[in-house]
Amino acid sequence: TDYGSSLTVSLPAALQPHQPFQIIVRYTTADGPAIWWLDPELTYGNAKPFVFTQGHSVCNRSFFPCFDTPAVKCTYSATVKAPAGIQVLMSATQSSYLEEEGVYQFYMEYPVPAYLVALVAGDLIHADIGPRSRVWAEPCLLPTAISKLSGIVERWLTAAESLYGPYIWGRYDIVFLPPSFPIVAMENPCLTFIISSILESDEFLIIDVIHEVAHSWFGNAVTNATWEEMWLSEGLATYAQRRITTETYGAAFTCLETAFRLDALHRQMKLLGEDNPVSKLQVKLEPGVNPSNLMNLFTYEKGYCFVYYLSQLCGDPRHFDSFLRAYIEKYKFTSVVAQDLLDSFLNFFPELKEQCVESKAGLEFERWLNATGPPLAEPDLSQGSSLTRPVETLFKLWTTEPLDSVAAASSADLTKWRTFQTVLFLDRLLDGSPLPHEVIKKLSECYSSQLDSMNAEIRIRWLQIVVRNDYYPDLYKVRRFLENQMSRMYTIPLYEDLCTGTLKSFALEIFYQTQNQLHPNLRKTIQQILSQGLNPLPAIDPTAVTTDTPAMVLEDKVSEATNGAISLRDVNVSA
Repeated sequence: TDYGSSLTVSLPAALQPHQPFQIIVRYTTADGPAIWWLDPELTYGNAKPFVFTQGHSVCNRSFFPCFDTPAVKCTYSATVKAPAGIQVLMSATQSSYLEEEGVYQFYMEYPVPAYLVALVAGDLIHADIGPRSRVWAEPCLLPTAISKLSGIVERWLTAAESLYGPYIWGRYDIVFLPPSFPIVAMENPCLTFIISSILESDEFLIIDVIHEVAHSWFGNAVTNATWEEMWLSEGLATYAQRRITTETYGAAFTCLETAFRLDALHRQMKLLGEDNPVSKLQVKLEPGVNPSNLMNLFTYEKGYCFVYYLSQLCGDPRHFDSFLRAYIEKYKFTSVVAQDLLDSFLNFFPELKEQCVESKAGLEFERWLNATGPPLAEPDLSQGSSLTRPVETLFKLWTTEPLDSVAAASSADLTKWRTFQTVLFLDRLLDGSPLPHEVIKKLSECYSSQLDSMNAEIRIRWLQIVVRNDYYPDLYKVRRFLENQMSRMYTIPLYEDLCTGTLKSFALEIFYQTQNQLHPNLRKTIQQILSQGLNPLPAIDPTAVTTDTPAMVLEDKVSEATNGAISLRDVNVSA
């Protein structure tokens, strides 16, 4: 049912070629993969219900009848009626509100693919943070959103325009959604959707918003025509994101973030295997497979490495910026395939075409697109060594035998590190887990209390280390963390680790206590994780439940949205 069924409309035989015609489809929709209804208890304010849509990649067919393919683009208009006190927003260039009727009207004047039509409604208020940007959030979150983003979004937009040409969508607004939002961020034109949970992690917030800004050119203006080539949007957007961060925050910061992501890519490759077909840039989409299941770090980081390689062929990244400006101008509001990009590249640089760079041994364009495994070449990240070298030094001190814990503890002050330095260090400890008991004990003594006061991106990694090493003294912190988290990105990795090791009963206990604060979709995903390897539990009479009795039975049939531990663990991906 997630994929729907086709609707075939027979046109009158007398209809002439290119003759305009109108089709009216009357339909109703309620629950579906695209539409997420939230009771007030699942919002931050706990005051009003909330609804949002998430169309990527083939979910919007459950929202409205459409050609649900990125190859087809069109303008759209919408009329939405909502109760008083509920603010409605859509990914549109124009909007109006008739207060006496409670009716909102929206119009997107530029052609977009179906997956970029988005709606959100709830207890939302706004504040301007720039000449063409505002943030929307629940009232209790708005001050934080303003403090984090006021003034700097315009700086990012201006930097992007200097690289890739005018921002064509008019406004760039951001709406912060409750923690039930199933991904980190979504590049809906004019109105980026982003999960509120990321607000406490400044550097992740910066990267995630800049990535969505980059999508305004790569993905929204020029779109991959097929889901088999998602790298055309994600790889180019990641490249553009890093060009923007280099312009605004410097090369060292960009190299640090890139090193962190490439580490995650290689971690995912170990899990999947180098021969796994999903590691191709041109991945084959079998009938009936949800394209979202193919989204992984190869789409982003292997795609980025290929784009970076193309930029290096030009000798100067500014020359490649000029090419990308021309590419956007030529193909904006259309959808493309990889050959369109590569042909345009070679035509823009005829000297490279004469050198037959597309056939260079071992780095053939065709091999980049269709070979499994790691990128054929990775970027030079030496400009980030001032930030990455301390991480490498500290990791080596903690993992070299015999352990000199005094030297390790005194070599770095994590409270003065950037977030990406700390998560890179913790990720490498995660890769080496389980660690010797002496090491994990000393790590806890040195860092556990420091990490308690840091953001969730840092804390979840330390807690994963605790779980993977069965370090019982800090398990209470795992419970406390999960009792206060409602988002997929901060719950799934911990539940997967708890259930992989010896702590499944501990995980079950926490889940039974916290399930009512989770969105039903997330609840089902966790149920799937918890039920792996278990026999179906007998039905429980709810009237006979005691404090020691599980409050619900694990379900065998669950949402297909989760593709198992491999696709989720250690991966924090923006759309």
